[in-house]
Amino acid sequence: MSANLGVTVAVLGGGGHAKVVIATLQAAGLAVAAIFDDDVAKHGSVLLGVEVRGTLAEFVRSSYRHAVIAVGNNAARMRLAEAVQNQLPDVEWITVIHPQTCVHQSVRLGAGTVVFAGAVVQPDTVIGAHAVINTAATVDHDCLIGDFVHIAPGTHLAGGVRIDRGAFIGIGASIIPGCTVGEWATVGAGAAVVKDIPAKATAVGVPARWGCGEG
Repeated sequence: MSANLGVTVAVLGGGGHAKVVIATLQAAGLAVAAIFDDDVAKHGSVLLGVEVRGTLAEFVRSSYRHAVIAVGNNAARMRLAEAVQNQLPDVEWITVIHPQTCVHQSVRLGAGTVVFAGAVVQPDTVIGAHAVINTAATVDHDCLIGDFVHIAPGTHLAGGVRIDRGAFIGIGASIIPGCTVGEWATVGAGAAVVKDIPAKATAVGVPARWGCGEG
């Protein structure tokens, strides 16, 4: 994170999730210059002292080249990342860790990933690009978390868990060691995952089940 010190960051997205992203950037000592959002009703409003200045197209035309996407929805975050990257190949996605976390030095974080306050990420975990490790989530050793994943507040991943691209793990869910959650799957709030979840499934309950008696 120290490599980011001194840069000026633009935040893409002006909703409630953006407040936590901005708070994380500010706590990490980064200067947040502006917010950009396509909802014109938000233009001119201020979040944590930062103004929503214009649309995403205006961001692309601006002089800002360091940014973080502050959109909680995984598919929307992916679409936005791809759109901006296509129009602005030299954009640098900021990876930021709140200072009130415990992230082991062996952990690898992808571009644009944000780790919020109270999270714990244990040794040799690998986290992809534009992922969200939300407030007080815990990720144990040797986990593999794909691009555009969202690990919601209070979620607990045991050792060796794999979360594939675009999956969403709901608030307070728990996953036992060695389980895999497939691409773009959803694990509901409070679910207990005790076996692999297939791609695009929605799994809920204790133990977690999905679809027509499966699970």
